[in-house]
Amino acid sequence: MISRIIRAIAGSFILISILLAIYVSQNWLWFTAFFGANLLQSAFTKWCLMEDILKKIGIKDQF
Repeated sequence: MISRIIRAIAGSFILISILLAIYVSQNWLWFTAFFGANLLQSAFTKWCLMEDILKKIGIKDQF
């Protein structure tokens, strides 16, 4: 459950930042790069800040 929410949030932020880069300023691509780097980092370290936040607000991880 948590991993699906995390993927949905990350995908939404990436798509939103791309749209902002097209219509507002190309500097929004830095936001996209940040999320890409965070996803890559979490793949290697198996730690994700968003996962910790979701757990603290009470979302349970289902297996």
